[in-house]
Parts: sequence; structure tokens; C-alpha cells
Amino acid sequence: MNKIKKGDIVARKSYGCDILFFVDKVIISSSGTSIAILKGVTIRIIADAPFDDLFVISPSLLKKQKDALIFSQKKHLFNLISPLKNKSRYLSSNTNSKILHLDGDRHYAEKSNRYYRKMGLYAIVRNVSEFRQPTIIKDLLLKYSPDILVITGHDSMIRAGKNYSDLRNYRNSKYFIQSVLEARKLKPSSDDLAIFAGACQSFYEAIIAAGANFASSPARILIDFKDPLIVAKKIATTNRNQFINIGDIVNELRDGKKGIDGIGTFGKNYL
Repeated sequence: MNKIKKGDIVARKSYGCDILFFVDKVIISSSGTSIAILKGVTIRIIADAPFDDLFVISPSLLKKQKDALIFSQKKHLFNLISPLKNKSRYLSSNTNSKILHLDGDRHYAEKSNRYYRKMGLYAIVRNVSEFRQPTIIKDLLLKYSPDILVITGHDSMIRAGKNYSDLRNYRNSKYFIQSVLEARKLKPSSDDLAIFAGACQSFYEAIIAAGANFASSPARILIDFKDPLIVAKKIATTNRNQFINIGDIVNELRDGKKGIDGIGTFGKNYL
């Protein structure tokens, strides 16, 4: 009897167990097959798989993976924070730039909030499901008046490597696109609002066309959860008279321009 259940940490046999997922929910297909809806543990991807393709990760292997991840994150966070320590004070003043971050995943929203605090950045992080983001974005912009907007969560291509220009081949890109369009109705100029949007394998070109300054994922690859934060940090800590392009950020991103690209924006640091 298959004991896979919601909350289990699993990997897909057909992909060589390359990515760890947690089981978000279980559904029954029209043929009666049990299907698990999966979300990446360390990578912003959503997928589905039949139970017989899943391998439940043992506690010892999970601990090993978590220890390696924690070490990697601490090292990367040190690199993010170190340049800010050379400033006379952290960038948490109300006179400085403000970040509004919408995240479709509660776990990543909490992690992102901790990272922003450790970097001394003024960020309001809200866990809002991807499909709800377009309906709530205007109210949040009016409420918080941010200088920088981050819209992210989980995404993926349904048929990886095919139909790149078909929006129907992306699980959540349409919601990121709609959210950017709604934000630009209220804030048409990037001088007023700089936007990052997207997640793993998102429809990069359509998100940029909707009005984002930076987006993922040009090469339809999996992005690191810290990538949107790196973009937001660069914009927040750069003087408003200085223009930022992808070349100013690329070396800090895990996969460079394959994961993130954009048209650029002016900085939002008003000090």
C-alpha cells in the first residue's frame, strides 16, 4: 500500500531524483490514478507526478540535504550583507526605498522576509497565492506605496522544452503577467515602481512585455529562491540617479542571464 501523503518529502525517479519536493496535495486523475502535486523544497518549481514515480526521502538524506543548503545559504547571505556593513547604517530607514514582495509560497515568503531583515532592507512580504496576486495587487500598492515590487512564487513549463511561446504551457506565468499589467495600470513608469516578476521556467518575454524591469526565466531553467531578492537588493541600494542593467547583477545570480534578465531600471535609494 502506497503511504505517500501530503507533507512528505519526495523525489521523482524518472528524473533521477534530482530535485527534492514536498507533497502539496494529492488528487485522483480521471483514470483513478493517484497524482501528487509537488512544490520544490529549495527551488521555485511546481510539478505533478504519479505515486509510482515518487521516492520518499529518508530522514538521514533529508538532513544531509538541509545541512548542505543551510551552509550554502549562510555563505551567500554573508556575501549579500558584507557590502551593506560598510555603510554608516542599515537601509531600514523610512526615508529609504521600500520593497513589496508577493510570494505564492508561505515557506519561501517567510524565508525571504528573514533575508530582507538580515540585509537591513525595508520590505513588506505577503504570502498571496499566484492566482490571487492579480486581484489584490492594486490594493497592496495603494496601501504600501512601494518603490520596488517583487512578484514570485512557483511556476514551470507543463511540457518542458516545447511550446515556449504558448502561455498555456506555463502553470502560473499568466498570473505573473496579469499582476504586472495591473501594477502598470496604477504605476506606468519604472521611475515610480521597479518590478521583478517570475519564478522557475516562467514565460520571460511575456512578463517583460507586460511591463516588468527584470524577470525570469530566459532559458526556462530553475532559479534560486534568492535571485529575486538579489535583484531587489541591488535596486534598493543603488542611488536613484544611477541606472542598473543585468550586467550589474549577473555575477551575483546563480545562473546569470539564463535565470534572470531584463531591461533595467534606475536605483531607488533616496539617501
